[in-house]
Amino acid sequence: MGSPTFSPLYRQIKALLLESLRSGAWRPGEAIPSEMDLASLYKVSQGTVRKAIDELAAENLVYRRQGKGTFVATHGERQVRFRFLRLAPDSGEPGAVERRLLEFRRARASAEVARMLELKAGDPMVMIRRLLVFGEDPVVLEEVWLPGTLFKGLTASAVSEHRGALYNLFETQFGTRMVRAEEKLKAAAADEAGAALLGVEPGHPLLAVERVSYTYSDKPVEWRRGLYKTDHYFYRSELG
Repeated sequence: MGSPTFSPLYRQIKALLLESLRSGAWRPGEAIPSEMDLASLYKVSQGTVRKAIDELAAENLVYRRQGKGTFVATHGERQVRFRFLRLAPDSGEPGAVERRLLEFRRARASAEVARMLELKAGDPMVMIRRLLVFGEDPVVLEEVWLPGTLFKGLTASAVSEHRGALYNLFETQFGTRMVRAEEKLKAAAADEAGAALLGVEPGHPLLAVERVSYTYSDKPVEWRRGLYKTDHYFYRSELG
């Protein structure tokens, strides 16, 4: 029999704070109670609460505003938005991005989709296909799969009319916040359909990116596949 695992007190407080985030007690963009109030609530020192919040801030789940308090992170915040938009110009930050909706439909989960999102084959899904245009340059062709029950009220008009990242729409309209993602990358060649949309010749080298995004409690809620044209862009990654 293994020995019981010891969890430091601040980690226990962090777990309680995470549960409040997961349950929606504090919504994206809202202020959480002060360190003093949380310390009183959990009957621990303010330093213990601060250490727990420090870890949440390091994971981009909350952010501090000097003199105003600590807030639940939102994908509307610039520093969070660029955590998930990994493609950048060879020089500088990405500029304005136009998101063109190509297809929106309700579907049933294939075996592959079900496996990636821990669902059952045949479960209801939402599929979104889009083209991301940087300036006048079509750069990303992507396909997004979402659990239909979780995004039951999502419509094509809501997607096409939304200005900004889909993740911001998901958290504001459906209370589902993507907190982390796992990606796989490999080289690919443009087929005829993809080449026409991306403005390249068939066979043009592309970067294929497959992403599974998770909400709180490591629940997978999005599977995204994209083809990236990297002629004038690079895919950035942060390690450590």
